[in-house]
Amino acid sequence: MAKRDFYDVLGVQKGADEAALKSAYRKLAMQHHPDRNPGNTEAEAKFKEISEAYDTLKDGQKRAAYDRFGHAAFENGGGGRGGAGFGPEFSSSMSDIFEDIFGDFMGGGGGQQRRGGGGGSARMRGSDLRYNLEISLEESFLGRTVEVDVPTLVGCTTCDGSGAKPGTGKHSCRQCNGHGKVRAAQGFFTIERTCPVCQGRGEMMDEPCTDCGGQGRRQENRKLSVDVPKGIEDGTRIRLANEGEAGLRGGPPGDLYIFISLRPHDLFQREGADLYARVPIAMTTAALGGEFEVPTLDGARAKVKVAPGTQPGQRVRLKGKGMPVLRTKDTGDLYVQLDIETPQHLSRRQRELLEEFQNLTTEKTNPTSDGFFDKLKKMFEV
Repeated sequence: MAKRDFYDVLGVQKGADEAALKSAYRKLAMQHHPDRNPGNTEAEAKFKEISEAYDTLKDGQKRAAYDRFGHAAFENGGGGRGGAGFGPEFSSSMSDIFEDIFGDFMGGGGGQQRRGGGGGSARMRGSDLRYNLEISLEESFLGRTVEVDVPTLVGCTTCDGSGAKPGTGKHSCRQCNGHGKVRAAQGFFTIERTCPVCQGRGEMMDEPCTDCGGQGRRQENRKLSVDVPKGIEDGTRIRLANEGEAGLRGGPPGDLYIFISLRPHDLFQREGADLYARVPIAMTTAALGGEFEVPTLDGARAKVKVAPGTQPGQRVRLKGKGMPVLRTKDTGDLYVQLDIETPQHLSRRQRELLEEFQNLTTEKTNPTSDGFFDKLKKMFEV
């Protein structure tokens, strides 16, 4: 019986790229795998067919030969794997295919990385650390250097991070023979996993370091200086490279991330580079006009002018009195919202004066409220 075209077997176009080939094979292999179809000889034959097709087309040189000569390129000793049985050569091919397609489900990296390991080359990177740093709005405005005390794992000085007792050596792991990987047959596949004894290093210590228990690192509090730049905002993250936990047995360290939070301020609220403040003023100041001073974050004072007839909620903008913009020379503004305070606990004389003032008011004195009540009056008359 003539072999089917390998592209038809996988259901892809002749110009399909590697990703399309892999996706097609993954789908078909899952569908026709013998473990999912026990006793089904037709599924077994189909599985062998799609495996042979993918094994040929995923290899650039084999694919080029197949595109030129078809199945004849692999007949009569031409390098084909054949489809008559599952011999040692086919098992080796299936192991490679399994690693390429399903390796991500087994907790490993790419296929090339898994097949080339061993020899004690595996080194585990240290964990990243997080430190929450709370600062004041003034510190954000001015910038500063902060000393932080970080509990972390540092390299063991006794064994220089190797984890081995000084003066002792290492030997190849007997479980994986120094490869860092172990293989186990499962059905038609050979599954490769990280060695559970040496954790992928391929070697074992003759005697572990007594100070770190063979970890190559120990617990310690480290004091670090953190430069907080001017204008830094709430929620900003500062990364300190290689200042995280030391790696296991000489592995590279992780990073330290400083998360900034700003304490609430008694006067100012921040939105980006702008500052907002609510200031109560007397009713007479709002009516007659005036001025007052507010403190600024640079330690100075800024004068706020109140125009005659100021209404509640009006804002006065003080240009350039806000926060510095991070890593620029720009500066935000300060907005002062004027809240007008109604007098309370009036004396008899004050009340008399206000009543006299009320009797003297005209439409021009309170245009907004007079206009509003005129509208209400017209609505009631309808």
